[in-house]
Amino acid sequence: MDEQLAGAAGAVFLVVSGMSGAGRSTAANVLEDHGWYVVDNLPPQLIPAMAELATQARDTGHPVLRIAAVVDVRAMTFTSELREGLAAVRDRGWRAQLVFLDATDEALVRRFESVRRPHPLQRDGRLLDGIQAERELLRDLRADADVVIDTSGLNVHQLARKLDPIAGASHGPSLRLAVMSFGFKYGVPLDADFVFDMRFLPNPFWVPELRSLTGVDEPVASYVMEQEGAGTFVERVVALMEPVTAGYRREGRRYATIAVGCTGGKHRSVAVAEALSRRLADETVASFVVHRDLGRE
Repeated sequence: MDEQLAGAAGAVFLVVSGMSGAGRSTAANVLEDHGWYVVDNLPPQLIPAMAELATQARDTGHPVLRIAAVVDVRAMTFTSELREGLAAVRDRGWRAQLVFLDATDEALVRRFESVRRPHPLQRDGRLLDGIQAERELLRDLRADADVVIDTSGLNVHQLARKLDPIAGASHGPSLRLAVMSFGFKYGVPLDADFVFDMRFLPNPFWVPELRSLTGVDEPVASYVMEQEGAGTFVERVVALMEPVTAGYRREGRRYATIAVGCTGGKHRSVAVAEALSRRLADETVASFVVHRDLGRE
């Protein structure tokens, strides 16, 4: 356990914010499923009071060690109060983090149209006007975030899986790596910290008996990893990440995304992402795989 957390016995206060339609409700559900105490639409100026109540609850034998507050655009006039509230929580010995959920305008328009609901800031304008107004309001908050997650290409289940390591952030390894496979034809993930291109490997799509399978199937995984350069690539990425992950831990960064792409996100990137995730995991690093575009074809 970090020395800075010793006084709070590993207590974590998480603020979840971001664009309307980017997945805040899903995030809240995932956190609740992991046993977090979730407060929806908590005014930022009440964050220190919430942490103080939780601290007092520990003294009664009913500890609340993980609190998540969901803050939306209705509270963004209190941005300075949010910064002050997080600082006050840290002064009380809690580890406070801000998670920002984002998505492209196109993805947000599609989501709002699918549920036939107006944007909170739309008023008499277009749906896109509301989205752009909210993006402007949240610009500084996004810049302050400890973790930014782009949900544009993720369904509810994929977003839940990507949030799982954050939901368990008070326990286990100090750094969590998401290894995401994707298809270049669907766009590069906006939240990727590192992007690698697997199109230098032969495509199993052109092997008739492998075409209908995916990179999680053993025949495809074996075919991909047996190609010249595949094993060397994995080994060198693992070596590359060693000083990076060490630096992340020194700087207090706890989450990063490695994106591995191929043409469609079905064969090569999936197989290599699985191999990378297995090799990157150790006592201080927890890695998990997200196959963003698997099943889209």
